[in-house]
Amino acid sequence: MPRKSARLAALTVAAACSAASTVVLTSPAHADTVRVHDIQGDTRTSPLAGQQVTDVTGIVTGIRTYGSSRGFWIQDPAPDADPATSEGVFVFTGSTPRGVAVGDAVTVSGTVSEYVPGGTSSGNQSLTEITRPAFTVVSSGNPLPAATPLDARSVPAAYTPEPNGSVNALPLRPAEYALDLYESLEGMNVQVSDTRVVGATDPYTELWVTVKPYEHRNRRGGTVYGSYDAQNTGRLQIQSLGKASDFPDANVGDTLTGTTAGPLDYNQYGGYTLVASELGTLESAELSRETTRGQRTTELAVATYNVENLDPSDDTFAAHAAAIVNNLKSPDIVSLEEIQDNNGATDDGTVAADLTMARLIDAIEAAGGPRYDWRSVDPADKQDGGEPGGNIRQAFLFNPARVSFTDRAGGDATTATDVTKVRGKAALTLSPGRVDPTSEAFDNSRKPLAGEFTFRGRTVIVIANHFASKGGDQGLTSQYQPPARSSETQRHLQAEAVHDFTAKILKTQKNADVVALGDINDFEFSETTEILEGRGTLWSAIKSLPRSERYSYVYQGNSQALDQILISPSIRRGTFTYDSVHVNAEFHDQISDHDPQVLRFRP
Repeated sequence: MPRKSARLAALTVAAACSAASTVVLTSPAHADTVRVHDIQGDTRTSPLAGQQVTDVTGIVTGIRTYGSSRGFWIQDPAPDADPATSEGVFVFTGSTPRGVAVGDAVTVSGTVSEYVPGGTSSGNQSLTEITRPAFTVVSSGNPLPAATPLDARSVPAAYTPEPNGSVNALPLRPAEYALDLYESLEGMNVQVSDTRVVGATDPYTELWVTVKPYEHRNRRGGTVYGSYDAQNTGRLQIQSLGKASDFPDANVGDTLTGTTAGPLDYNQYGGYTLVASELGTLESAELSRETTRGQRTTELAVATYNVENLDPSDDTFAAHAAAIVNNLKSPDIVSLEEIQDNNGATDDGTVAADLTMARLIDAIEAAGGPRYDWRSVDPADKQDGGEPGGNIRQAFLFNPARVSFTDRAGGDATTATDVTKVRGKAALTLSPGRVDPTSEAFDNSRKPLAGEFTFRGRTVIVIANHFASKGGDQGLTSQYQPPARSSETQRHLQAEAVHDFTAKILKTQKNADVVALGDINDFEFSETTEILEGRGTLWSAIKSLPRSERYSYVYQGNSQALDQILISPSIRRGTFTYDSVHVNAEFHDQISDHDPQVLRFRP
């Protein structure tokens, strides 16, 4: 059939949708010749969900030919007067759409459905779609409806009303709430101009920008997440309808100059997303990786560094070594998180990580650093979470030319270390040893690793942590506001266990030097941190930095603190400096998704 004839024919595509991901409200009703804004309505879910609609008119503004959600967007070029009702909608074809092009005027018939990216259990908002469509191309080459600008003036400062429940049924108030504005533009052609990148390009060819250049900006161009009440409303995810190879490799602080425009989508990996048919030009800010200062002779330098599932098969050892030697200036003690066993994700019962550690130590020496020694406790197979088969754990690196490790044998995966008194000072019964490893707080999660060090005749007890992840929490754009943070429950128990262990040390020796550090997987303002700190037991030293510098991780365009170093009162009362060394999180070519932290103090 000639192409013109084929495109003038009505095309019907049936799509089988997962019940776990799509909610279709069944109804015997039939809606004739409705407009797109009738389908979208003035709330988050369509008043016509489950109904058949006929001959819905619109201009095709974008076509998605990849992934599991293939189809095209249409927008009504004759909008109504209600700013709460979107004029765009996604037509889900299930397979690559045939016989339709951007600029086509079409009529679409099908079933109105509410699709929940990630499934209903995710708490995500739903995306209104027309499914099982039949469409007819009426004409081609039409101008696209003008894109709606998103900028500092159009996006409200308030995020969303907080009803302590679902916002689905609430009437949209796009002039008052940012989340309502984005929903009122769902499926429509939108544009941003000269936007700063606040989340680097990731392997899935996504990046994050802000349309509010002064919203919680830090000196490196990021947007800092400093409280649960500050959601940084200007953040927006950018994807592309073009080739992955054409997507820019952007770092935080770079700018997409000119116009970036396309339909506004909603997905499970960040919520509202501009799917760009037109991408701005990347202008580099020439962001450089930070370097901390070296410790002085009388200063003990203690660092924490999540090396992201490091195992012998990785090609990042030299890069990690360079970061430790050149950017961190070879700290005296390094708490490493996510050290995997000797064959990584191979699930064959291997738990030892001596080959992993040897490769890293060799690489550090080759990079000009000291010949580190190390200590750790192997986990029981498949008991500590993380990548299946990887058996991640914490490990201590230490420079024996500057620090000595006090070995007290007997530590294993399930035997807990305790606190005793030796010559009037607090000491560990097992060193290295695990803190409360059989507690339910650490089920399927990393167990804290405690070690006893000596620096210039002074004992320092270090507790390395990798708390439970935030997996399972509802997203910031969830239909439930405020979103539920279910993963906190386990972290609170973990924080309590580490706090209580630290309190036992300080009860034994009031002026003991204790450092609890690692990937806490929670913010410095969180309840998890409050529990860890207790009433003067510990204090998160990242809070010694200006608020704009308190971050170690960038997630969905928010620069935030997940990695922390907490210190006992004796260290806090003395002279110390803290540095969050930004070498990874802001860069598209990161070797880990975490930035290391360094504390220097005089015991």
